[in-house]
Amino acid sequence: MFSAIVRVFRTPDLRKKLLFTLAIIAIFRLGSFIPSPYVNFSNVQACLNANQGTTGLYELVNLFSGGALLKLSIFALGIMPYITSSIIVQLLRVVIPHFETLYKEGQAGQARLTQYTRYLTIALGVLQSTTLITVARSGALFGTTSATECSNIITDTSWYAILLMVITMTAGTGLIMWLGELVTERGIGNGMSLLIFTSIAAQFPTSFWAIEQSNGIGTFLLVLLVSVVVVGAVVFVEQSQRRIPVQYAKRMIGRRTYGGNNTYIPIKVNMAGVVPVIFASSLLYLPALVAQFNQPAAGKAPAAWVTWVTNTLTRGDHPLYMLLYGLLIIGFTYFYVAITFNPEEVADNMKKYGGFIPGIRAGRPTAEYLDYVLTRITLPGSFYLAVVALIPLVAFALLGASNNFTFGGTSILIIVGVGLETVKQIDSQLQQRHYEGLLR
Repeated sequence: MFSAIVRVFRTPDLRKKLLFTLAIIAIFRLGSFIPSPYVNFSNVQACLNANQGTTGLYELVNLFSGGALLKLSIFALGIMPYITSSIIVQLLRVVIPHFETLYKEGQAGQARLTQYTRYLTIALGVLQSTTLITVARSGALFGTTSATECSNIITDTSWYAILLMVITMTAGTGLIMWLGELVTERGIGNGMSLLIFTSIAAQFPTSFWAIEQSNGIGTFLLVLLVSVVVVGAVVFVEQSQRRIPVQYAKRMIGRRTYGGNNTYIPIKVNMAGVVPVIFASSLLYLPALVAQFNQPAAGKAPAAWVTWVTNTLTRGDHPLYMLLYGLLIIGFTYFYVAITFNPEEVADNMKKYGGFIPGIRAGRPTAEYLDYVLTRITLPGSFYLAVVALIPLVAFALLGASNNFTFGGTSILIIVGVGLETVKQIDSQLQQRHYEGLLR
């Protein structure tokens, strides 16, 4: 293993890519600590010390921003606007025929879709930065705390100061998007995924240390053991796939023979990745968002439904929250797999190039068989996502560490998935120059 790592840094081209990627990651982390204009950084630090976590409303965004959201830094929005716009553009392919046509045009059409994603990212950046500043001005960014510092985070509330903050945070989102694309073009791995990986991994040491300080070394070791077991299980399932054999008939074109080889269609157990977990988390945050903007004036009691939403749908350890979370993950898994894997398109491509599944006729029967296999394998995949997302919530709640370790299955799935893909890319590039790769 260590000799393989040495070979990585001895290879000039690979070493240059790795160092470039590390430099971009360092710039990304540096921007997370630079405060936006008109932000009182000392008051922000006081609020962070008084509130170790966030409410459920901002947990996911704070997770993907590497903690920059609560610091109100120039990278406060993180990569979340780009993720949201990418998912929206992908879903619009099902609704708008023009988007599907662009997707099938090849590189030129996908470049247009990428441009639409960038424009939508900037628009979402303006919207989300405005919302974030509004919440910060009201003092509700750090939950229900009554500290006066949390109500005086922004030093100037005039219109030009707010406009400058919105422009700064939106520009930070655009810069993050550009940095991610640079890593994809000149570095190792997918740039956006690596930035998300960096944001999540940067918070693990602080969370583990907080658990050790507040709950003791015994709870810390138990939490560490649970994390290792869950990561091992996620690695095993993420590598699992159903291989459907495909044979290609021989074809004579001129004097050459084409085809005649055997291959397979790999259908992973987790075809949807982490997207259903993000969808479910975002949907569960909507009631909390509505409830937060319906808080009563000072001295008045909140409405009954606001109290119920606050006590039920913002707590990760509540049974109803866990039940709704699991059901939404299962439903979104089927939905996302259905729009990303089209059995009819795969069957038509196989028929076009003379491919067939042994024992299955080409064309419509092949599409029905693929749909049958996909439906059956999606069921355990959806339950797997729900269990992985709920295990950390249940385990850390039972251990009394959920207040310090505020993220669970989402972060584990992202870290394992991105880590595996990045290591595979390094291994493939290393095997181009050596007989042995990074993996054994």
